[in-house]
Parts: sequence; structure tokens; C-alpha cells
Amino acid sequence: MSSIAVVLVFAFLAGLGFRQLGYPPLLGYLITGFVCAALSLGSADQLTPIADLGITMLLFTIGLKLRVDVLMKRYILVPALVHMAMVIPLTAAVIMLAGAFFMPLSFDNAAAPWTLALALSFSSTVFAIKIFDERGEGQAFHAAIAIGVLVIQDILAVVYLVAASGKLPSVFTLAFVPLFIFRHLWLPWLKRLLALVGHGELQLLFGFAVALIAYALFELLHLKGGLGALVAGAVVAAADSARANELYKRLLTIKTLLLVGFFLQIGYAGLPSTQMLIVAVALLVVLTLRPVIYFSLFTLFRLRARTATLAGIGLTTYSEFGLIVASIAAAEGWISNEWLVTLALAIAMSFFVATPLNKQAHRWFRSRKTQLLKHEKERLPEEQIEKIENASVVILGMGRVGRGAYHFLQADYPGKVVGVEESYERTEALKANGVRCVHGDAGDRDFWERAEVAACDLLLVSLSSHREHVAVVRMARELGFAGTIAVTSSYDDEREALEEMGCVAFNLYADVGRGFAETAVERHGA
Repeated sequence: MSSIAVVLVFAFLAGLGFRQLGYPPLLGYLITGFVCAALSLGSADQLTPIADLGITMLLFTIGLKLRVDVLMKRYILVPALVHMAMVIPLTAAVIMLAGAFFMPLSFDNAAAPWTLALALSFSSTVFAIKIFDERGEGQAFHAAIAIGVLVIQDILAVVYLVAASGKLPSVFTLAFVPLFIFRHLWLPWLKRLLALVGHGELQLLFGFAVALIAYALFELLHLKGGLGALVAGAVVAAADSARANELYKRLLTIKTLLLVGFFLQIGYAGLPSTQMLIVAVALLVVLTLRPVIYFSLFTLFRLRARTATLAGIGLTTYSEFGLIVASIAAAEGWISNEWLVTLALAIAMSFFVATPLNKQAHRWFRSRKTQLLKHEKERLPEEQIEKIENASVVILGMGRVGRGAYHFLQADYPGKVVGVEESYERTEALKANGVRCVHGDAGDRDFWERAEVAACDLLLVSLSSHREHVAVVRMARELGFAGTIAVTSSYDDEREALEEMGCVAFNLYADVGRGFAETAVERHGA
């Protein structure tokens, strides 16, 4: 136990160091595993329970995000499949060459290079979600596209693992057929149970219990336990998508923490050699084709050049899920531990490349906008930009705060208030409820110019992050907006920074008490 405590301390320090440098902490965990293995600190066996639980919860959370209607959209499903069909043979060729030239990386199993190529065809879900959240783009259309592709990849990975296990399912698996057919009878009961669970620690406990029970049940039926966890997540999402989304957010940090054990465990497979480093660099060269392929496919399916660029760059990594596939293949004896270490190097290097690339993605697009726009086809309805007309007030961000502001301001500016929402589905739902709303990304200069946002008198901004607020305010001023900008904040230092920029800043936590008291006194006097 003491040696594992030292390993975790090293992991924390390494993760913190990489985060300070602007890179994912995951890189620190991988390096810690290699260093601790070299120093004979801890062991892979000690980390196995944490690693296995992390993988199980990863699959469960993927299931929670599983929405078949969204994944079946052509501009998500077809690019995801075609990309894999293109990169898997190319990657397999590189892997076969490496096996032919370097004896430690040779293969006894003809299917092994294809397994590795499949593992390397995935992009990192953890990395993409983190990047989009840090930029305040979690609900943006390009983020939804990228995450849809990632979910399809993860599902295919699980299906492959089940098929490659070589086990025949138990005859009792047929019991799932009537359960699926008559799901309308029991899903409402599950929804009621989710409501009874509430929002506290019971919700987290429910998530863990469901995932682990499903895992154990599928193992009993001679199916992969991970598939059971994924299916369980999908069932919860089918019962109540809102509760499933809330559970996903609550489990996200815990799941990421548990996966630290898995990333540390990889280092105990062995130390990298010069040959492994050469192969990892070659695989990194193949990775550079990924954003080009995605851009071509996305624009072919009538997505905007900006959407295609940001989604494609967000998918320019190798995946930690690829390590999971490779580790299982190594445990089954299909590949050597040397290949597991090589994949870990390639994945780590992909994060080194993708981090600065994603941080400069918006600037890179603007600098090449003219050339990239030439590749656009006729845009999808989801990608059309509506002009905002006859509006005195524009509200950027139609979450709970934005919606509340919209309804309040209707009394003073009847018919003159317009909301801007970056989620296309939420925009359509708001329109159906009589809210005047347009679909657009508040951080998209093209949207500002085409929709003529700067022509309004009052701008209310309530987005996901302070960084996004600052970027929007700067862009508004650059585009000549001379009216009042009111922005929400969460902390005093954020409020002060916004006020220095000439904004009316509202601290959501400090100022809400005043609003609460004013409403109470007003109603009491009435």
C-alpha cells in the first residue's frame, strides 16, 4: 500500500506539471507508470482493480451519451465509418512494416496488426471533451459532431472486443429479446426509480451499482462485461435522457480519476526502446492525415468549413480506448507487451501535437478561411445562419439564466428580444415553445457578421466559461458594438475583469441573494 501511495504522489506531481505546461495530465500518468516500473515501485497487479473499475465506468458513461437518433445522422455515421475504412489499412501497413523490420515487434498472429490498426483508428473521447469544455464549446454544433463520431468509435471497439473474445453467448442471452420488445412496459418504472434516486450521492451510487451489476450479468452470460456496462448506460439514457445527462456529468470526474490507475498500469508493461520510439513517430506521421480526412468528409456532407475544421482538429489524437483494446489483446496473447508500450508512446505523442493545435484551432481557421470556404457545399439546415432582424436585445446563451432573462425582458421590449443558442436541438425546442431564438455559436465571427448581432442595443452574455465571455466581449468591440454588454460571472475576480472591459457584470452567486430578497420584499408588499 505504501508503494502505491508513492506512485499516486508521483502521478499527481507529474499530472500537475503537465497541466501547468498546458498539456493533459494523462501524459504525466503514463510517464509516471514507466518511471515507477523502472524504480520497482508498485506493480500492475496492485493497480488492476482501480483500472478495471475505471474502464467499466468509462463504458457506462459512453452508454449514457448513446442516442441512436443522433448517431444515425448521415453527417456523423458515414464520416465515422469511412474514416476508419481509410485509416485502418494505412495504419496496418505501417504496423506490418514495423513488425518486419524490428524483431521485438514481430507478429505470430496474422490478425494482430489489424487489431492494432483498429485500436489506433479511434480518437480520444477524454481529450476532445476536455478541449471543448475548456473553450466553453460543450454544446456547440462542431462539438456534438465530434462527440457523435467518438461514441460510434467506442461502440465499434466494444463490439470488436466481444466478437474477438471467441466465447459463444449463453442461451439465456435470448431473454434480452422480449425485454427489448416490451421495453415500453418497464422503462417508465426505471424512470420513476431515477426520480426517486434524486440528485445526491444516491445518484452516484445508483450509477456504479447499475454498471457493475450489468458487467457481472454479461460475464455470466459469456459476454464481455464491458458491453453490459455500455448497454446499461444506454438503457438509463432511454428511460430518462435528462437524468442520464446529469449522471454523466457527475460521473465524468470520478471515471477520469479511476482511469488514472489504467494509465499508470501501462508503464509496467516495459520501458520503451529506440525501435519503439521510431515506430511511434511513424504512427504520428499517419495521424497528421486525420484532420484532412475528416474535413473532406464533413464538408462532403454539407457541414460548414468552420464546423468541419474544428471537429476534425478535435479528433486529431489517438485514443486512450485504443490502449484498452491493445491491453486486452496483450492479455489474450495476440500482441506483445512491446506493442502495448509503443501504442502508449504514440498516444502520448498525439496529445503533445493535438494540444497546441486545438488551442490555435480558431485562429488557424480564420487565417485560412478564404481557402477553406471553397470546399463548402450547400449547407445543411443545422448550418444555416439566420439574420437577426428588428431586435433591441440579444441574449447569447439560452440556458436557465438566458431563458429567465428572455422572459423577464419581454415585458420591457415586447417582440424585440432574441436568444442565441449554440445547440441546434435546443434552439428548435425553444422555437416550438414560442421563444424567438436563432441557432448560432457566440464565438463564431462569421455568425456575428452574417446575423448582424452587433446591430442590437443591449447584449446579454451567459455562456459556459469566463474565457468564452472575455473572447465574446473582445469580438463585440472589434466588430463595432457600441451598446451595453451585460455578462454573468461566477467569481469576484471574473466580475472585476469584466467590469474593467466596460461590461455590466453580474455575479451569479453573490448577486442572486439581492435579487432573491428584492423579489421577496416586492411580493410581500403586494
